[in-house]
This record gives sequence, C-alpha cells and structure tokens, in this order.
Amino acid sequence: MSGGTRSRGRSVNGVLLLDKPVGVTSNNALQQVKRIYHARKAGHTGNLDAPASGLLPLCFGEATKISTFLLNAPKSYQAVFRLGITTSTGDGIGEVLRRRSVSAFSKEQIVRVLALFTGVIEQVPPMHSAIKHQGQPLYKLARQGVVVERKARTVEIYALDLVSWYDDLLEVTVSCSKGTYIRTLAEDIGEKLGSGAHVLSLRRLGVGPYRIGAAVTLEEVKRLGEEDRERLLVVLCPLDSALLNQPDIHLSEDAAFYLRNGQAVMVPHAPVAGLVRLYDRRDEFLGVGQVLADGRIAPRRLMNS
Repeated sequence: MSGGTRSRGRSVNGVLLLDKPVGVTSNNALQQVKRIYHARKAGHTGNLDAPASGLLPLCFGEATKISTFLLNAPKSYQAVFRLGITTSTGDGIGEVLRRRSVSAFSKEQIVRVLALFTGVIEQVPPMHSAIKHQGQPLYKLARQGVVVERKARTVEIYALDLVSWYDDLLEVTVSCSKGTYIRTLAEDIGEKLGSGAHVLSLRRLGVGPYRIGAAVTLEEVKRLGEEDRERLLVVLCPLDSALLNQPDIHLSEDAAFYLRNGQAVMVPHAPVAGLVRLYDRRDEFLGVGQVLADGRIAPRRLMNS
C-alpha cells in the first residue's frame, strides 16, 4: 500500500473510488478523505502526480490488505502530449529544455509511431520520479540538479490509440502495466516524431477492475461529510471488488476453518493456477488465495472476521 496512515478513529472498511482533482497530491487527497471519514486506517494504491487527475482508489481498514493487488494492476489513461517542447520534468510544470518545430504529420505517420510503443517496451524512468537511488528518491536529487544513471525497465503497453491531433497537440488513450511512466512515453514518442514532447494533461481512467465513471469527486465526499454521513459508507466499494478479475472459490465449513488457520486446502474444480477470491458457505469474503503447484489453495491475504 502506498501513502498508508493509521490513527485514532472509527473502523471503516472498503474502497473509495476518488476522482482526484488537478493540483492535489495523492497523499493530500488521502489525508482529506481520511479526516472526513474519521477513519482509523487508510492508504492509496499508487501515486497519481499532482498535475494529473482521475481515478485514485483509496483503501480503508481491511481493504488495505488488498491494496497491493491494485498497485500491481493494469492502468489506463487519457493524455494530451504537446509536441515541440521538451521539459525537465516531462510535463507542463518543468523548465523548458528545448523547443523544436512541429511538422504537419499525417494520421498514418502518427499511428505508425504509436505502434512502435505498443507491446513490451523498455523505459528509462524519469529523474522526477519516486524511484530511489542509494536510498534517496530521484525527484529529490533532480531538485538539487543531480542526474544519475537509471536502468531501463520493462513495461507493457496493452493499447495505445490516437484520439485526435491538431497543430502541436496529440491526444491518446493508453492501457498499460504497472510501472509505466506516461511522461517517458510522451518524450519517447516525441523523439520518434522528431519534435520532442511533454505531457500537457493526464487523466487516469482505470485501475484494475475500477473505472472513472464510478468515482466520486473530492467535493462530493466533502458534501456528504457535511450533509449525510451515512452516505459516506454507502459510496464505498466492498472489499472483494478490487479482485473481481480473479475467479471465486466457495469453501466448505471445514475448508474455511483450516484456511483461516493458515493451512492450504484442496478444493474440487478449482483453477489450476493464479490468485482466487475466497468465500465461505455464507458468501462472506475471506480474502485472497493462491493456487499451489499441487492444486491446493493457500491463504495469501485473509480478512479479519
């Protein structure tokens, strides 16, 4: 879990799908919402930069146990790249490093370049990132004017589609694996086009099974906190909602007992590999299980009853 906090407060369990506004850091958004809920324990599931907006799932209570699965889940974005300008941060808030003229590209030219970045690719993380070098976040070194060598990382772009382009603006949608830097993608695409580029605007549309259409704004959460506190709980997604892409397993009373005590169990007709959602015979969500090589289901992350 990223941005986790624990304090005195009430027990709140579930996932809030927040539509984070531009100009607010992920941690600041978390702290504001946590105070509104008076929640004892909460954390977000992967940083969304302050200049970006969009889907930021916030995990409360027992949901923090499954936040790592959202952190590792595929993400989707809508982005506008500004061609012709390269910045120190890869987005609009950085110092302009270079200006170049922008050619009149055809749709075919742009689509051909985007295709080069679809599939498994290598990315060099930007200096303005939270990756650590000798215990120090890169962005802190970057603020000091220090540049260090970064190893390329393998990421996967599942889909990269052209939405529109006009003059020096290029709008795309991106579906990608964890660890993908859209700022680096913009810069690399800009270099292939011969003009350079940076991210002008970025909006996260999806995280794992969640989509932005189901999210609530920070203002809506504040209003609910003032007008109808019970509705605050109603807008939370259930604990198992983060894992709806995984198959479900319903255990017998005996199997549930042994699994709750940390033992792997045999389950008829279970999947042969991967993660599974675990339920008891009353359909209570027990947690996440892992299918072992011998076919048994082992507990991975269990919820408290």
